[in-house]
Amino acid sequence: MRFSLGLTGSIGMGKSTTAQMFADEGCALWDADAAVHRLYAKGGAAVEPMREVFPSAIVEGAVSREELKQTIANDPAALKVIENIVHPLVAADRTAFREGASADILVFDIPLLFETSGDAAMDAVACVSIPADEQKRRVMARGTMTEAQFEQIRTKQMPNEEKCARSDYVILTDTLDHARVQVQNIIRQIRAGMADA
Repeated sequence: MRFSLGLTGSIGMGKSTTAQMFADEGCALWDADAAVHRLYAKGGAAVEPMREVFPSAIVEGAVSREELKQTIANDPAALKVIENIVHPLVAADRTAFREGASADILVFDIPLLFETSGDAAMDAVACVSIPADEQKRRVMARGTMTEAQFEQIRTKQMPNEEKCARSDYVILTDTLDHARVQVQNIIRQIRAGMADA
């Protein structure tokens, strides 16, 4: 018997770090962002379909995220076209992972899990969370985006309170040690439930 746990959370909440904690505890981890990177890389499954529609987005044999951003900025309708190419490929990558994984708990790190109705394919969902001011502080400290870009991303994501309310588990990522204890507790609960099933 295997258990599929969706892991989600808004930008800057500590999701990637928490995902790694699940992997450290012996769970198999699938990362949606990493899957997209694989698809966009040289030789990746998204390169040729993307070249047919947006040839300018292919730079040195790979899909350039910067070029795609520019394409979407020039033509907002392009986003739908891109999603129609990428989403089925990501789904296929996820299915291959599911079929090939041998761990008892599979963790699916998906930022837009609820937004894309991906929670329907999970046995349970865990959401990482921190207060909004700490979230903003962490994202700004990375130095990779402006405040306006951060707010733009945040408006596209479901509000944190709603994500937490819809999740089976909420992991507060205020400190690494606290997050790790919560991850271990969740795994213990899941394994106990599987033993009883």
